[in-house]
Amino acid sequence: MYAIIDIETTGGNASRERITEIAIFIHDGIKVVNEYSTLVNPECKVPPFVARLTGISDDMLKNAPKFFEIARNIVEITEGCIFVAHNAAFDYSFVRQEFLNLGYKYKRPVLCTVKMSRKLLPGHKSYSLGNLCNSLGIQITSRHRAAGDALATVKLFERLLFVDPTLNQIPTDGLHPLLDRSVFSTLPSTAGVYYFYNENGKIIYIGKSKNIHARVLSHFQNSSTPKAIEMRTNTTSISYEETGSELIALLLESDEIKKHKPLHNRLQRRTLYKYGLYSLYLQSGYQVMQIDKIKQTGTPHTVFASFDDALVVVHELVEKYNLCQKLCGLYQNHGACFQHSIGQCSGACIGLEPADSYNSRVDKALSEFHHKWSDMAIIDQGRNEDEFSVVLVENKVFAGFGWMMKDDSITDPSQIKNCIKPFNDNRDVQQIIKGFLNSGKALKIIRF
Repeated sequence: MYAIIDIETTGGNASRERITEIAIFIHDGIKVVNEYSTLVNPECKVPPFVARLTGISDDMLKNAPKFFEIARNIVEITEGCIFVAHNAAFDYSFVRQEFLNLGYKYKRPVLCTVKMSRKLLPGHKSYSLGNLCNSLGIQITSRHRAAGDALATVKLFERLLFVDPTLNQIPTDGLHPLLDRSVFSTLPSTAGVYYFYNENGKIIYIGKSKNIHARVLSHFQNSSTPKAIEMRTNTTSISYEETGSELIALLLESDEIKKHKPLHNRLQRRTLYKYGLYSLYLQSGYQVMQIDKIKQTGTPHTVFASFDDALVVVHELVEKYNLCQKLCGLYQNHGACFQHSIGQCSGACIGLEPADSYNSRVDKALSEFHHKWSDMAIIDQGRNEDEFSVVLVENKVFAGFGWMMKDDSITDPSQIKNCIKPFNDNRDVQQIIKGFLNSGKALKIIRF
């Protein structure tokens, strides 16, 4: 899978300038299968010459989302994809820097259509996007706007795939001779769990994804780490189980890793969610937030797979509830936080705002993560259009999951229980369910 991306910015230096617009087209090697585009509030002025070039003005951006508000969308839509852009070093450096500003390390394999075009389409006087598309007869609408330039890059990329179809193939070097290459064309583009086996039939890796096909391909197109190379070399067969639901994929993956203890899942054997958001009171009376590794004692308000994921969410809370960066662990210097200097923090960091007033907003922020852990059924996508998936919690314990036909009554506890396959409850699955509930992705939650 390929994420074909174009951005507009306030200037040419990624360390000093900001993104003002981004467009992403997800391509499966045959066609576009998903897309995303938005203006981005850069939180700074757009230079006049840039505004003239792009047509993007300060007025257009003042109500646009800030980058931290769209960061999760970008991570999710490009998961398992190769980052493709015309002069990719420019676009990739800006996207990475925006994430670094949030404390997140964004990393994707990169393909540059300028470099590919020079190799596969030699002889052109200029390889700028405008000139190259003009000489190839590729029409660009909305030049110097992210969506227009990204769509032109899509058409150019498809031209390059036509010239060299091997660009869309998995490299055969290093693959095990017993691995049947035709398996890749049979993988579904749906949510589920997949398994890699060695020549002895032993499971060596278990993974989950919202798109099994894209995620498995990304493993076999990746030779950037010793672990990736070793998995490519040792895998002789692949199987999968569709779940339809991302939540059930997470729960099934966790259970299967504990059961089979695959060689290449060492880091996942203990827990999927490694960090939690905690709160405590200082002697001064202020309630502070802390991102920390999940402890055996104390219950976090919510959980995260990584420290970087937690940072993105805390940034969102600071913005939404006018909280103090320093008291939320985002600003380490002495004295007032940066937000206070620009009038977006009321001074809790230096004792200007009363603790009761500040703490009330912290409570509101943390209440976003408080779900009653009670008897309930979490209804989500099924494996096909005719069914729902169901995850059941009874007596505050994870009971199991299953699937129901849409004609069945999802409000009837007895019908729900009849479809449930029992699974063991443990700390990990409770964290998985809590994290999913806090994401707001469930279709419906039925409480009994």
